[in-house]
Amino acid sequence: MEFFGFVTVALFLIFVMRVRSRLSALEASVNRLNELILNAAPEPAGRPVSAPPPQEPFEPAAPVASIRPSPDDIAAPEAGQMSEKPVDETASSEAPPEASAAAPGYGDFERRFGTQWVVWIGGLALALGGIFLVRYTIEAGLIGPRLRIMLGGLLAAALVGLGEYARRRETLAGFARFNTAHIPSVLTAAGTTIAYAVIYAAFALYDFLSPATAFVLLGAVALATLAAALLHGPALAGLGLIGAFVTPALIGSAQPNYLALYLYLAVVTAAAFLLARARLWRWLAIATAVFSFVWLVLPLGAGGALYPQIFHVLVGFALAAALIASGVLFGPDAQAGRLDLLSSGVLASYVLGALLLVFFNRHGGPALVALFVLCAATIAAAWRSESVTPALGAAAIAGILVVAHWSVSDYFVTVASPGGPYSAVPPVAKLEGLRAHVVLGTGLTLMFGAAGYLAQGRLRHPYAAMIWAGMAVLTPLAMLIALYYGITGFVRSIPFAGVALLLAALFAIATEGLTRRKIAAGDAAASAVFAAGAVAALALTLTFTLERGWLTVAFALMVPGLAYVADKRPLPLLRLLCVILVALVMARIVWEPRIVGDDVGRTPILNWLLWGYGVPALAFWLGARILRRRADDFASRSVESAAITFTALTFMLQIRHFMNDGDIYRPSASLAELGLQVSTALAMTIGLERVRLRTNSIVHEVAALIIGILALFGALISTGIQFNPVFTNEPVGGPFFNVLLLGYAIPAILMAILARMFRETRPALAYVIAAVAAIILALVYLTLEVRRIFHGPMIGGFSTSDAEQYTYSAVWLVFGVALLLAGIALKSQPARFASAAVVLLTVGKVFLYDLAGVQGVFRALSLICLGLTLMGIGWLYQRLLFPPRSRSETTAGPVSA
Repeated sequence: MEFFGFVTVALFLIFVMRVRSRLSALEASVNRLNELILNAAPEPAGRPVSAPPPQEPFEPAAPVASIRPSPDDIAAPEAGQMSEKPVDETASSEAPPEASAAAPGYGDFERRFGTQWVVWIGGLALALGGIFLVRYTIEAGLIGPRLRIMLGGLLAAALVGLGEYARRRETLAGFARFNTAHIPSVLTAAGTTIAYAVIYAAFALYDFLSPATAFVLLGAVALATLAAALLHGPALAGLGLIGAFVTPALIGSAQPNYLALYLYLAVVTAAAFLLARARLWRWLAIATAVFSFVWLVLPLGAGGALYPQIFHVLVGFALAAALIASGVLFGPDAQAGRLDLLSSGVLASYVLGALLLVFFNRHGGPALVALFVLCAATIAAAWRSESVTPALGAAAIAGILVVAHWSVSDYFVTVASPGGPYSAVPPVAKLEGLRAHVVLGTGLTLMFGAAGYLAQGRLRHPYAAMIWAGMAVLTPLAMLIALYYGITGFVRSIPFAGVALLLAALFAIATEGLTRRKIAAGDAAASAVFAAGAVAALALTLTFTLERGWLTVAFALMVPGLAYVADKRPLPLLRLLCVILVALVMARIVWEPRIVGDDVGRTPILNWLLWGYGVPALAFWLGARILRRRADDFASRSVESAAITFTALTFMLQIRHFMNDGDIYRPSASLAELGLQVSTALAMTIGLERVRLRTNSIVHEVAALIIGILALFGALISTGIQFNPVFTNEPVGGPFFNVLLLGYAIPAILMAILARMFRETRPALAYVIAAVAAIILALVYLTLEVRRIFHGPMIGGFSTSDAEQYTYSAVWLVFGVALLLAGIALKSQPARFASAAVVLLTVGKVFLYDLAGVQGVFRALSLICLGLTLMGIGWLYQRLLFPPRSRSETTAGPVSA
């Protein structure tokens, strides 16, 4: 079989030589035409000239199937294109009508079907037919393995030969002017696909070929496909690529040989990347990277596949860096000051593949080494060529995810007994892979940190400088947090605090160095990123030094620091980082509202809720104030919203903690607690309303409305109905200083103050709602206070006495008169209307209930008291609000105000 391989290589060399001779002949013909054009005599100036028909230059990099004309066909158009000699009008008019019809575009369905679709489908059918023929003969046992391989090779050679013959003669491709599918390229693609399948089957299924011979033959076919695609265009490249990558899936095996598979894929990937580089076909590079990633993912976790997969990602990354990455080695020239997302994406796909290998192999040592090597290679590629800088983000994030996954996963925690003389000691938990991940994290920290700083000043694109600086800051901080959690479990650690302080010092030195030196592209942004890193490292120092839930507090303390840096270095990224930190703190609070678990402390006020909520609230208020200096944008509003939220949560949770002996999760509440919550919400609404008048901020306006509405529903529904002691029969305490004061009196006063403010700042509806709510709360308080005097601490039920009913009427009348006097003193007509409503309510009670339900002297006293009160109210209206006018004023008529 080695002889067969050498014969194939020889045939391929002959084929290449023939192609070279044809290209030499074509070059000679073009040179002769150029000489004829240069030696031609110019036409007379007076001869009428007509513009030559527009010619479309041949673009080999276009990702569409096109016809490859013969040298005889392309000579005339190229000569006409390069010549400046006028073209005869008659010659222009004699152009074939088919050319003008086909020039605007190809839209005829019948022509497209007959000249393109059937050819493409036919080529695909030929390739699949050859592959399935091999599979059928295997399953049916019709012919032996050697004959199968021989027949498959003959079919492949026949198709390639027929394609080459058709290309030379152009007898099957139709006229070059037509937009038809190139039949020679389709035939050649089918033949090369079958050749891939035959060689792979001879090596992996039947062991006819040694690995070296298989490698030579596969390389020969790959090179042949490359050379043929250079002649036949992208159609052959696409079909050959699909056939090459699908072949291992079609010809499967019960015992897969992963080394042979990935060796084969390496050869195919190299050929595809070479072709993509030679013709600048971006789509081919992307398709190759996608196929390579798919073949990496399919056998993930399979036994014996790890080392071949590592070989696959390393070789694929090397090929992509050498051939596809712009400006690295042999790739396209990098455009100065521009980032190449294609090159970066292809490199990042192999880094992602290495990350998956680490996850699916339980962070094994070989997979970790492969990931580290790819991260280092990514840094080297980005250092050499600025265009692939975006790939740095993928490499850094991959390393961070590996260490973070190790630190939070329970897979690496094992329980083992010390044994030996310590066998009596209970088993202890042990963290596997500690040394490997510490080394990985430290190595990536040093690489990204040093390279990120040293790269500044040599970059032309500001985004590239920001990416380098961002990875130089993000990688050390994220690695430090992940290792801190994995090793200590968020317990106070002086060594980690020292490392964080060292990082803060290094970031500060980097910031100072970038600020002082000559300004280059992105230096200002990079210095701002390093300054933000210094602030974050200082916050982590505080977190690692102190105990328990200070990481959440540290994230919050980073916000004003970043806001200050963003104020001095107006970089939008820093304002976005403030929003991200706010989101992290909010997510942490949602996950565990107590921050430190059950041990929040029993001391009122001075407990972990104060530090966990109060300190972030103050930090957010300060950060929002600094951010608003530059702009009232999404960042400042987000931080300000978080400040309001944490302020409200601080008060609410402290009340909850105080009223429930430190248990904020107790599934019960009381009237006193609800009253304090409602009073706090109303006080915050009043404060936000005053701040809104000064700042005119939409955040303050919306927050005041939301908190005010919650307080309104809490006062009217929760305290008014759900926790009303008349319904719950809970004890209310002393005669005057009791829970009724907390539940109804204080909220009524605060609601009245809020209504007074709403009168000047809000629509009339808001003012009316607040005023009515205040009156209802006041009436409820007075009514329940009277019931407390008559019934004692237990006021549940609805039984009353005549004296109690009379007292209700009297107290309501006094409350109505008090509202009237307040309205007169404040010159408030709404207050007087409220007084009239209370008085009318009392009148209705006296006439509808007291006359029938109250007996004896209390009925008479109720009516007498009502009459005297009504007469007094009338006297007040006559003397103070509408005093009688004198006779002279009456005769003179009304006096205008």
